[in-house]
Amino acid sequence: MRIDAHHHLWDLSRREQPWMDGPWAAPIRRSYALSDLTPHLTGHGVDGTVLVQSSSSYEETAELLTLAAGEGPVTGVVGWADLRDPALAEVLAALPAGLVGIRHQVQDEPDPDWLTRPDVLRGLGVLADAGLVYDLLITPRELPAAHIAVRALPQLSFVLDHAAKPQVVTGEWQPWADAVTALAALPNLSCKLSGLVTEADWDAWRPQQILPYARHVLDAFGPGRVMFGSDWPVCTLAAGYEDVVALAEAATGQLAPAERSDVFGGTAGRVYRVGVPSAPEPPGR
Repeated sequence: MRIDAHHHLWDLSRREQPWMDGPWAAPIRRSYALSDLTPHLTGHGVDGTVLVQSSSSYEETAELLTLAAGEGPVTGVVGWADLRDPALAEVLAALPAGLVGIRHQVQDEPDPDWLTRPDVLRGLGVLADAGLVYDLLITPRELPAAHIAVRALPQLSFVLDHAAKPQVVTGEWQPWADAVTALAALPNLSCKLSGLVTEADWDAWRPQQILPYARHVLDAFGPGRVMFGSDWPVCTLAAGYEDVVALAEAATGQLAPAERSDVFGGTAGRVYRVGVPSAPEPPGR
């Protein structure tokens, strides 16, 4: 099954998206429905998707789960929850079926060590007990704290979103590259091949500027722990859906067919346990 492991949908008539906090967001400051995405999926042979939260809202998470329960390509939802809530286990148990993971905008926290706070680590442990995955939305600033958290919770499966957002636009390589290599040594972490076009110059990027970052991720994690994600519609700030797919295909062009199959579906199926019957549990769970 070919899976897009990372995309968003939002309805601005229901709620604002606070992260759209400037003129830069004008091109995507509108509502996006599944019907807007479906032609792209069909055009690229994508059978299923993982729908990811975009606001810190239980209401949004419930709406995304309702959408996933209907007919369509959404196979699972990475929603939002307050990891610091003492009642987190009960909150998660009350959510509808279809939840495969939780994400929080750690990159927006003032404290770069937010992930290592005792109440956050306790909440991450609750996710492990619930059989959920935790998506890491971080930048290079938070990589040291992420390493501590992932190492501290070997029973929890983590997924690194957007390869921790390296500064492609400046060509910065270190300390990002070494930090990602160190993180990849932890077996309970996978990585999304996603979000790199929006870390480059939106108007003047070239594949040769982005591909070294994508290939480093593949080398560090191996194809069996890398999953393709479009980051649509955020990606459209810099590139079309077809451009993002083409970049991922170029990055994986030298891999064996089975390895490319992992990147374009197998890894997401195993980690999130979607899209494939009786998918085995990922390392660390």
